[in-house]
Amino acid sequence: MTPSTALRDESGSTHLDSTAQIMDRITSQLGTQLSLVSPDGSRRPAPRHTPRPDPRPTLVLVAHGSRDPRALTTVTALAERIREQRPGLAVRLGHIELNEPLLTETLAAQRSGSAVLVPLLLGRGQHVKRDVPAAAAGAPHLDTRVAAPLGPHPLLAEALHARLVQAGWPERPRGAGARRRHAVVLAAAGSRDPESAADTETAAGLLAERLGVPVVPAYAAPTPACARTVPEALEALAADGRTRTAVAAYFTAPGRFATQTAAAAPWIAAAPLGPHPALARLVLHRYDQARTAPAPSRRRLTSV
Repeated sequence: MTPSTALRDESGSTHLDSTAQIMDRITSQLGTQLSLVSPDGSRRPAPRHTPRPDPRPTLVLVAHGSRDPRALTTVTALAERIREQRPGLAVRLGHIELNEPLLTETLAAQRSGSAVLVPLLLGRGQHVKRDVPAAAAGAPHLDTRVAAPLGPHPLLAEALHARLVQAGWPERPRGAGARRRHAVVLAAAGSRDPESAADTETAAGLLAERLGVPVVPAYAAPTPACARTVPEALEALAADGRTRTAVAAYFTAPGRFATQTAAAAPWIAAAPLGPHPALARLVLHRYDQARTAPAPSRRRLTSV
């Protein structure tokens, strides 16, 4: 009969282990301890687990850039908000112009791997169609995707509404008489691209549905495609009996256009979208759309 040893576990019950089993455990423990001892007798550190690299593409936030120092502070805060919502995801920042790091510098600093570029721009225009893809094409060492611009989207209407409430807009819906006096001018930058104007019109419609009052898009830098200025829109609404007209800033961050349009407000002017949680969710939504969309080649730049 094989000799055995009675052992008591933590619960107080006993079980029998054979001598062979006991010797196997002792040998294994001694082998582990000896593997941590160097030939000179010193103890080597226990091997550490090497974490696997994150397979997710880097999220590159593409900001326009501004001479207003608040703009860089704002988009940096937005990047932090995104990291909070998606822990572990690598989030980088690059600018089209005026601020560092430039987008081209951010892409050059990532030596390999993949990246999804998410423009912090609110509609289709030359930056989205030309400048951002050109910067990505100049980084052939990366597997690159370009996401769609942020707008139009209901999450932007949510953030715009919140900024209006912070500025003094009635938090709860008012009666029909009050609604007849209220209106909003959605102040945007403006673009020569008719598709950009169409996107802003759609965004105004989404906000109007949410607020239950007219929302008129107008532009800080009028063009043939975006001809209505903010003062013109305010004047037209006043002529229609709208005595409580707010200006909503359809801008990601503070800058010259946001300051200019806010100064024209006859009543209240909302702050730019900034690091609002809804904007962070929208950025991640565009990132997920771009990285999961089918494409013939990940090496080919695609605007999704």
